[in-house]
Amino acid sequence: MNISKSKAAFIEAVKHIPGGVNSPVRAFNSVGGNPLFIKKSLGSKVTDIDDNEYIDYVASWGPMILGHTHPDVVEALNRTAMNGTSYGAPTLMETEMADLICKMIPSIESVRMVNSGTEATMSALRLARGYTKRDLVIKFEGCYHGHGDSFLIKAGSGALTLGTPNSPGVTKGTASDTLTAVYNDLDSVLGLFNEYKDQIAAVILEPVTGNMGVIKPSDEFIQGVRKACTDNGTVLIFDEVMTGFRVAKGGAQEILGITPDLTTLGKIIGGGLPVGAYGGKKEIMDLLAPNGPVYQAGTLSGNPMAMAAGLTTLRLLDETPNFYEKLEEKAAFLVAGLQKNLDDLGFPGVINRVGSMFTLFFTKEKEVNNFSDVMKCDTDLFAKYFMMGLESGIYTAPSQFEAGFVSIAHSEVDLQETIDKSREALKQLL
Repeated sequence: MNISKSKAAFIEAVKHIPGGVNSPVRAFNSVGGNPLFIKKSLGSKVTDIDDNEYIDYVASWGPMILGHTHPDVVEALNRTAMNGTSYGAPTLMETEMADLICKMIPSIESVRMVNSGTEATMSALRLARGYTKRDLVIKFEGCYHGHGDSFLIKAGSGALTLGTPNSPGVTKGTASDTLTAVYNDLDSVLGLFNEYKDQIAAVILEPVTGNMGVIKPSDEFIQGVRKACTDNGTVLIFDEVMTGFRVAKGGAQEILGITPDLTTLGKIIGGGLPVGAYGGKKEIMDLLAPNGPVYQAGTLSGNPMAMAAGLTTLRLLDETPNFYEKLEEKAAFLVAGLQKNLDDLGFPGVINRVGSMFTLFFTKEKEVNNFSDVMKCDTDLFAKYFMMGLESGIYTAPSQFEAGFVSIAHSEVDLQETIDKSREALKQLL
């Protein structure tokens, strides 16, 4: 595999872009080398500027559930662009998007569009504080909710990969308003509620984590968190920026059977374009300006290009017969093959999967259920495996602490090739 052009491009990028990347998760710091520069994509594949083609499991970090450059999405973008790319004024598509989101996720009665997942989580947290008239928030070790100050306390995703879960620049006052609990440990949550009675505005969590790898909550844990919030008048926020419309039509809350008070969304509702949203109970959402006193604004919120791509994507997900059943079959086939490789070779590892999200953890532990388990993974071994995959044409996230994503465009040939090449890599690592 020749990546000389990508190497040269990275040298140029470093001159005027911090670290050579516009988001830390794109960096190859934890695996060595430098990032690939992508020039085009189609279906399940991406191609770099050196003309190397890869089976893609990054999927733009989740949103490409239909595969890359889906013809319906591209057509919608072209049609919309001919009429203008931004107005800063309402469009019919914004209402259509809101209606469809509320239909697909019943816990959302009212929704507001923003431009990123970070905006969505920051805004939802402000709204929860305004609604409860309280200051404190509980988040969980290893969960990532964007780069808002309140969330960069024992964070996941790029902050975890780069070893900076507590970022300089976050004030002591902000940090003191953020309480940290242990994912899948209900006692750690109840302990905080007891210690800070009538002070906790919100609990925010990834209902299925993706930013420390894929971890599903136990029924006892997630039901207990819901009950604790209800009992204490605290707003439960599900951060479904990654899982929304990805693990099921109704998101992770559909799988878990839990109704949050607020939900944050992103990724898929932009169809690959920058977007975010937050919504939930109407009585809470009606506190937002211009109806109420909680202020939040965004000049480009509901941008017509993002709405066109996202609305087209959501309609396909909603209207395509058995879409999620077919996606589940593909993801199950891939993970079963990867698991068989581990079993046949006696290779230490754990694979967690929920819907079309999965993570192979390089660990000697029997299970991975929380941040502490994740931190026992062998990141050096992962880095070697990652580079072997890249050399053989498999593109995954350059971090042990991220999810992989299967799209409806992945063929059985793609999936079997991935399984076979993974087996060869594991054999070499042994």
